[in-house]
Amino acid sequence: MLDDETRILDCMTTYADRFSEALEQPGKTVTGVADAMGISRQAVYSIKRGQTKSATAENNAAAALYFHCDPSWLATGKGKPNWGQIKSDNLIAAPDIKGKVPLISWVQAGKGCDSEVVATLENVERWLDCPAPHSPKAFALRVRGDSMTAPNGGSRTYPEGCIIFVDGEKRSPQNGERVVACLEDTGTATFKVYKNEDGRQWLQPLNSSHDPIREKFHVLGTVIGKWEDG
Repeated sequence: MLDDETRILDCMTTYADRFSEALEQPGKTVTGVADAMGISRQAVYSIKRGQTKSATAENNAAAALYFHCDPSWLATGKGKPNWGQIKSDNLIAAPDIKGKVPLISWVQAGKGCDSEVVATLENVERWLDCPAPHSPKAFALRVRGDSMTAPNGGSRTYPEGCIIFVDGEKRSPQNGERVVACLEDTGTATFKVYKNEDGRQWLQPLNSSHDPIREKFHVLGTVIGKWEDG
């Protein structure tokens, strides 16, 4: 038979539930956690109401440090909060992600079609150093397929398996820039060259064996760098 604590934890299935439970701990306030996370009080209320589904990995770690709870429990609901049993140095010992870019999946990138790409602890494969200056909304993706492999093997080719760095704040690209875009009919993300000539916009692959994409799309971010083995 489950004890009361286990039953309560099992009922708290959303980030908002866990965050609100943490705020009810003695001495914890909206102002205090907002300052710890570096966000506004309004943003904290949005998390409590479930309007913000999750915090970023960095903000989640900061919130867990403030609440003195297990950051994995706060992020995913797995395990127990262990109130006050988690030492500050253990919380700080979470991955050093300051200034780094999250490597996420294409499925997660596609979720940004509704608004913007947001990386949380649950969907980050790892954190990478970015070769170029970037905004806090930058993310990385591993290239799939050969549509962006240039046939001449030039320096601006993007073979399958290489990693591209994308700045989510750069959503108004110039003609010829590489972008990650959302195809509006299917809600999927794709990596292509942005083309804009005389007001006509389309997505152009580097590999001529693939067709241009002329369906409606919007840009999720502009590619600012790449990395590949060797």
